[in-house]
Amino acid sequence: MKAVAAIFDIGKTNKKLFLFDEDYHTVDEIVERFEETVDEDGFPCEDIHRLSHWVTDRFNELQARQEYEIKAVNFSAYGASLVYIDQNAKPLTPLYNYLKPFPENLADELYKKYGDKEEFSIETASPALGSLNSGLQLYRLKKEQPGVFQKMKYALHLPQYLSSLISGQFLNEITSIGCHTAMWDFQKHNYHHWLRQEGLDTKFPPLISAQNAFQLQQTTVGIGLHDSSAALIPYLLGNKEPFLLLSTGTWCISLNPFDHSPLTSAELAQDCLCYLQYTGKPVKASRLFAGFEHEVQVKRIAAHFNWQADELSRLKFDAALNEWLKKNFSQDVAPDDLTKGSGFEKRSLIEFADTKSAYHQLIIDLVHQQYRSTRLVLKEKLLKKLYVDGGFSNNDIYMHTLALKFRDLEVFAASVAQASAIGAAMVIADRWNNKTVSPAVISLQRFT
Repeated sequence: MKAVAAIFDIGKTNKKLFLFDEDYHTVDEIVERFEETVDEDGFPCEDIHRLSHWVTDRFNELQARQEYEIKAVNFSAYGASLVYIDQNAKPLTPLYNYLKPFPENLADELYKKYGDKEEFSIETASPALGSLNSGLQLYRLKKEQPGVFQKMKYALHLPQYLSSLISGQFLNEITSIGCHTAMWDFQKHNYHHWLRQEGLDTKFPPLISAQNAFQLQQTTVGIGLHDSSAALIPYLLGNKEPFLLLSTGTWCISLNPFDHSPLTSAELAQDCLCYLQYTGKPVKASRLFAGFEHEVQVKRIAAHFNWQADELSRLKFDAALNEWLKKNFSQDVAPDDLTKGSGFEKRSLIEFADTKSAYHQLIIDLVHQQYRSTRLVLKEKLLKKLYVDGGFSNNDIYMHTLALKFRDLEVFAASVAQASAIGAAMVIADRWNNKTVSPAVISLQRFT
């Protein structure tokens, strides 16, 4: 039997299960996509029951397979999502979507009670983002559904809820609390006082490090991590030089683990924030909703030119076309507010001769916006390497366009773009893996 770690890597779009050997090579992979359901207001949301069954069913199937010895299982999942469970560990509500509009009156009420919005955001290193601040989701539940709030035993972030399905243990974890939740006081290194005053802290289980794990027969079960923080781990363990990581998916997040300076008001206004590493150290970050925008605009281009949407991201970079587009189209269509998108949605597709031209321009616009976002957390004198992982790292047009934009940096794509899953395996490596981490655990392809 081959010894492996099983990692559930749960994104908004793709649900993945990886099996890694002791060298962190992928020996098996399962990818699923689920249709969203809706909450009681008709707003789209994750089908938490289907996801729960998928995780437990896949784990049970793994245990029954004869070719693998499942030494460990861990979880990487998107943040800003809380699962409210009762005394029997059953979800009490839908898994509310972090894109769901947040009532302005509740937000105003909260900020008036606990200080100026800007001061509150700086203390918690969380831009005021409504439902994307998961602490506000819990506050809303208390105000709008007091009966459910009373029945609730725990509020668990998604990675820790998924872990509890296997381990039966209920815990809170620092990378999940430290990701734009508006719950953590980055200056006092503790829960922000507003949680205690609202009685919300009583709904959280004990807070421990992701390096902890539990034993389930012969399998070590980790407690899960926030995916963006997990994606940093292979780079932190396999690198000696400072770097910036651009983690791409639904959100494209620029992570600088070497910048510990406090957030400024200007940075907050441009959707910058701080994450917490699994060690508790802060990570300066900027975010862009570029993966979501890419998906929407690809569908628009494909429909206009009668193409299959999934074919566009496999197109190869055309340097001559790239230069022609830059000369013949206005390239500064993006709004000053980085939260407003790249501006491609305002372009008329009839201006483009074919799919290839339109798609190249979409990527140019997205990279133009990404450049501005990444520069917010980039200290040029310190960092000379930019690593890209996630979906865009496999996109030839995106990577070449990004390298052209960041001419002063060495730009690399991770050839195994599963750093979140590998990070979740590495954080509990001492429980299942006898080998030390090799610097070559993620091979890199440089783009110039």
